[in-house]
Amino acid sequence: MSDNELFQQRLCKTAGVAALLQLCTLGAFSIVMGIIGTKPDTAAEYFAIYEQNPVHALLRGDISVMILIGLYLAIIPALAAKLWKINPVWVGYAAMLSIIAAMGAIFSESSFSLLHLGARYVEAASEAARAEILAAGEAVIASDLWNSTAAYMGGIFLQGSGVVLSVVMLRSKDFSKVTAVSGLLGNAIDLVQHLVHPFAPSFAASFQAFMGVFYLVWYPMLARDFFLLAKKKVSI
Repeated sequence: MSDNELFQQRLCKTAGVAALLQLCTLGAFSIVMGIIGTKPDTAAEYFAIYEQNPVHALLRGDISVMILIGLYLAIIPALAAKLWKINPVWVGYAAMLSIIAAMGAIFSESSFSLLHLGARYVEAASEAARAEILAAGEAVIASDLWNSTAAYMGGIFLQGSGVVLSVVMLRSKDFSKVTAVSGLLGNAIDLVQHLVHPFAPSFAASFQAFMGVFYLVWYPMLARDFFLLAKKKVSI
């Protein structure tokens, strides 16, 4: 086996494992949220949860989203490598923007900042000190991966790139049509809800169930295709 074939195998195996981990993360945290509750809307709510149970505060934050998006850093290189020959320009742009968006989401994730502020809030000796920490918490939330301008653009980059890669995937013999279609629909619906969310959050929320169904198909199908590709002796 050549070094190139060995590299391809490892790249695809890594991407397959990452896609399975995305599925597990989505499933596990959906269960957790159903049991202990969803993400709090304000710093005051978050700190109240932290005071009762710091672990619940962490799990009800964005840690699951950070893991889910971070795993794309292992998937995108393999997708780009396998789709490159079909359309190098669009695949190159989509891969680059996906990696930028994923890194941006990781860097703007607020869980550890809020944990730090939560500890300070609990230890605060006066109401004035607590008010200052609450203000700092609201500032962290305003600049996190959901509410900042950078995060809004990052979501457009990530979901838009997912749509582009899925369209290119439709022309590839390396990926199942089910994989391509589920990725296209999941990312397209996610993109629409992301674009609408700042202006009509209640309306945007109605899209989440639909996109979730397609992601639940996309992740295992991606894993399946990558594991099959890892067994093939073909060149990129």
